[in-house]
Amino acid sequence: MSGLYQKGGIWQIDKVFRGERLRESTGTGDRQEAEQYLIHRLEKLRQERVYGIRRTRTWEEAATRFLLEYKDQPSIKLSAHHLTHLHPYLKDLPLTHIDDQALEEFVADRLNGMVLPCGKQLKPVAPRTVNISIERVIRILSLCARKWRDEERRPWLDSVPMLTKLDLKKKVRLPYPMTWDEQSILFGELPTHLQKMALFKVNTGCREQEVCKLRWDWEIQVPELGTSVFLIPSDFGGRNERSGVKNGDERLVVLNAVAKSVIDKQRGLSKEWVFPYNGTAIHRMNDSAWKKARVRAAKLWQEENLRPAHPGYASIRVHDLKHSFGRRLRAAGVTEEDRKALLGHKNGSITSHYSGAELEKLIDAANRVSATDSRGPVLTILKRRTG
Repeated sequence: MSGLYQKGGIWQIDKVFRGERLRESTGTGDRQEAEQYLIHRLEKLRQERVYGIRRTRTWEEAATRFLLEYKDQPSIKLSAHHLTHLHPYLKDLPLTHIDDQALEEFVADRLNGMVLPCGKQLKPVAPRTVNISIERVIRILSLCARKWRDEERRPWLDSVPMLTKLDLKKKVRLPYPMTWDEQSILFGELPTHLQKMALFKVNTGCREQEVCKLRWDWEIQVPELGTSVFLIPSDFGGRNERSGVKNGDERLVVLNAVAKSVIDKQRGLSKEWVFPYNGTAIHRMNDSAWKKARVRAAKLWQEENLRPAHPGYASIRVHDLKHSFGRRLRAAGVTEEDRKALLGHKNGSITSHYSGAELEKLIDAANRVSATDSRGPVLTILKRRTG
């Protein structure tokens, strides 16, 4: 038969049938078996064209189309990461056979630490990470049922199965807003460049990448108030150049007295970046230095208080600085509307259209948490602990 060729010892199909090109592997090195497989595939195509029998699509076809069709989506790299892990379990499976049972082995392996086809051992992941993978499966199956059509305008899949996600209520890691004592100890253990970034973050509520990639050309002077603000554009890329600001709007960063003092000390270090490190922007704050510092901080807290530190403090995340800022704003009596504006949450307002009076109100609100520590100036936490 024509339309077969060998590659790496395996017979491959490359044949045009009734105007449709068929290209795939037969999965065998036996010529006779390969011809039988080709005859089977051609008969299925004939039935589709002549009798209108719908071709059963595989997961691999659907996942490939998704990656190609949504290649410009900001989260496509993350999607590709999850689909790579799903591939060994679902690749040849018909779309009609994807259900909880089909995903059972994948879920167990991800929770316990799966082994990639290349032999690399992956660490166990949290249930939330598994759920993100399941959400990608649901998304692709939804496209198969609701959007994608074959040549006869029939959907790839009749309906989307109900896939079960893992229960996160008992295992989710809750936010951990720090106390002032905990902040003082932690910041004292951070290296200088992270101290400054953390102090700025806990006084502005910025996200990690908004601090790491903060640029001087985003600063806007407000001469009538004798200060400045930062306006992060909506197309800011963060860690990925297409990721954008989280809620798709411009992000107004209001500086209280502490944040402004940090900014003023950074002037002249770089023409481009507010927080440069070795001449360029730092990739992330949550690095090995951060993780080592929180271990030392938890140990110091235990020595000072004669009891173990809270598990949330011992594993404090960079994002918890934002939660600390938000919790302190609420404790200081700042209204929900102003808290949303200060934290960069979407609240229907256009941040770049704030009046001088509104900015002054937000600055005053932010300053309530810069003076909450009754032991003295907050900037003293920048001093590294000794002994």
